[in-house]
Amino acid sequence: MSVNNHINANIRYVGVDDTDIALFENQYPVPRGMSYNSYIVRGEKIALLDTVDRSFGPEWLAKVKAELAGAQPDFLIVHHMEPDHSSNIAMAMAEFPAMQLVASQKAIAMLPQFFENADFSGRTLAVKEGDILDLAGRQLKFFAAPMVHWPEVIVSYDIEDKVLFSADAFGKFGALCYDDDWTAEARRYYINIVGKYGAQVQNALKKLSGIEISTIAPLHGPVLTGDLGRYIGLYDTWSSYRPEAKGVLVAYASVYGGTRECALEFADMLRSQGVDTVVTFDLCRQDQSEAVAQAFRLSALVLASVTYDASLFPPMAEFLHHLKMKNYRNRTVGFIENGSWAPIAAKLMKEAVAALPDIETIEPVVTIKSRMHSADKEAMKTLASALASKI
Repeated sequence: MSVNNHINANIRYVGVDDTDIALFENQYPVPRGMSYNSYIVRGEKIALLDTVDRSFGPEWLAKVKAELAGAQPDFLIVHHMEPDHSSNIAMAMAEFPAMQLVASQKAIAMLPQFFENADFSGRTLAVKEGDILDLAGRQLKFFAAPMVHWPEVIVSYDIEDKVLFSADAFGKFGALCYDDDWTAEARRYYINIVGKYGAQVQNALKKLSGIEISTIAPLHGPVLTGDLGRYIGLYDTWSSYRPEAKGVLVAYASVYGGTRECALEFADMLRSQGVDTVVTFDLCRQDQSEAVAQAFRLSALVLASVTYDASLFPPMAEFLHHLKMKNYRNRTVGFIENGSWAPIAAKLMKEAVAALPDIETIEPVVTIKSRMHSADKEAMKTLASALASKI
């Protein structure tokens, strides 16, 4: 990995770090910030690859001009039209009036949606799968990557240096200045941002498997070098909806602590049954996007929820909604419910899980009334034993 993201003398990083952002896409907590990546690729002609979030337009343009040192870019390549990458297109096109915009036809069609008063007529070049942009001494080949994770996405490949400019694929949460480990925040990023589109990611991986890649340069996070098989292998696992590891996530939603107490003791029972990896998660207090990422990481899930207003407690309902949105599947699921007079949480959780493909549910359902009692522990042990046999 490269902290500053410069790749070599001819492929330079001109992105920015955002260390003030609290929520990415206004929903995902990013306590370590976010990077918005942009690159300059030089042959005899020069290509500028993507822009950055609108808040950093002047800073980005200053970096671009400093790197260019008086030269003028010939092309602006737009891999993805999401605003955190495209917001400064109009500014860049005005700053460099001879520059041509290169993008997929679908991306070019989107330009008026984002730039109502900008006139790009005569300055766009639509590229498709297999097209090559000749920079005179350096060539960029394009591959379509629809729904990874918007329909207009393309990726490009520097044939000379074997660099894949992968758009949002292989990105991660976190600003580059922190130089954090890639896996955990790349997993949370992938599952929550791209996770719904596993089939499309699989198509892209198969398409790119035929080229030699030495470096992956995404639009978020560090440039990836070295053992690329680790990163590509994780993407293959995530996009195939296969568990990354054997283990159990115990996700609980508790009002007064009774459900929490039961969930934590159940987790200990799993450990005593020989389950090495058991993660407990408080859906009321911890980040739901991390809960979703952990659900995809592990092979089994236990849902523990209190009944609330004759329905599910909202944090559990939200969690199940996110699992459905991201195509959660191929897992084993058990249930713990709590209710002081009319427990219904398990029935509703089961109904939600029944809508997910390839899920095996485990009996018995554990029902507690207000608080866990000694009489409840036999059913808890039976459920723990049944789950442990599946791990």
